[in-house]
Amino acid sequence: MINERIRDKEVRLISESGEQLGIMSAKDAMKLAREQDLDLVKIAPGAKSPVCKIIDYGKYRYELARKEKEAKKKQKTMEVKEVRLSPNIDKNDLNTKANQARKFLSKGDKVKVTLRFRGREMAHVNYSKQILDSFHELLEDIAVIDKPAKMEGRSMVMFLSQKR
Repeated sequence: MINERIRDKEVRLISESGEQLGIMSAKDAMKLAREQDLDLVKIAPGAKSPVCKIIDYGKYRYELARKEKEAKKKQKTMEVKEVRLSPNIDKNDLNTKANQARKFLSKGDKVKVTLRFRGREMAHVNYSKQILDSFHELLEDIAVIDKPAKMEGRSMVMFLSQKR
């Protein structure tokens, strides 16, 4: 809310330099802002008497956008990487896939482990849970299970994330 849009009877006013000017009517606050060729901006609308500040609104918006952009830079995006396995995977292949998942986890990504079934492999779903468990055992030192193994259509899915 800026300038004439502020409809409160009384506001707590802060000058451009940051000093408290006290509680006054919104009209008086507008006059003070106009005298300095600046805008009256409502900063804290939830306070008992809303807090308004005399500032250049364009500059204020620019500063907010810059702070928001700066905060976005520091934010770490977390991706979900997928590792696909098959029910008749050999130990060495399982170790290779586990090493790949280890790389993903060390970078801070989550890992989706998918065990895909084709044709007659659907008859041996009960054995495949052991494959996912042994996969987790290989990564136990750096990974925890986010979502345990669960059937989704023709595949069994488990999510792993880095230990904290």
